[in-house]
Amino acid sequence: MYLSRIELDTSRRSTMKALDMPNLIHGAVESSFPGERVRNLWRIDPLQGRLYLLLVSPTKPEPQKLAQQFGVPGQDWETRDYGPLLARIQPDSVWRFRLTANPTKSCAAKESGLRGSVHAHVSTRYQEQWLLRQAEKHGFRLMEDGFSVVHTKWFTFRKGDASKRVTLLSVTYEGVLQVTDSALFREALTQGIGRGKAYGMGMLTVVRAAPCL
Repeated sequence: MYLSRIELDTSRRSTMKALDMPNLIHGAVESSFPGERVRNLWRIDPLQGRLYLLLVSPTKPEPQKLAQQFGVPGQDWETRDYGPLLARIQPDSVWRFRLTANPTKSCAAKESGLRGSVHAHVSTRYQEQWLLRQAEKHGFRLMEDGFSVVHTKWFTFRKGDASKRVTLLSVTYEGVLQVTDSALFREALTQGIGRGKAYGMGMLTVVRAAPCL
């Protein structure tokens, strides 16, 4: 596995448009990998006044097309092996984390025989409860006062057929977690959490923190 990033050029109209239409970035990300298409995790992150696209992938990206569309001229992907970090994931280890996700709930259909629907959690309380439930499934533990929602954004765009509109809520969490199951947690780091992975959601990243749980 590899962790890559590329700085985005926010002076470009194409970049600013893509920041509101993540399907455009999804297409550019997928074009960075020749051969059979696989799902790659990505996320947009601000850092020290700059904006970066982060990417977790099983193979190294070939960034020419994406860089031409959205990147800073003259800059390429910065790519490193994700293996050493994954190897440091051990039960009871404590990490600071950042996750951008699409917290949702499934609602049963009012009439029998019809499919239910999926809706976003729009309040901070339920967004936090969603992550507490996800933690149990993905091999980590959270304290209720050990993390918070730091950013939310709605996206509305058309996918494929112009008549099909997609609406997604992006929620970014930050805080401290403790690993309970290293295999499940590594899977969360490489496969993501929740829905909307094609559109920049589900990517969890961590840096080591002093034990505090």
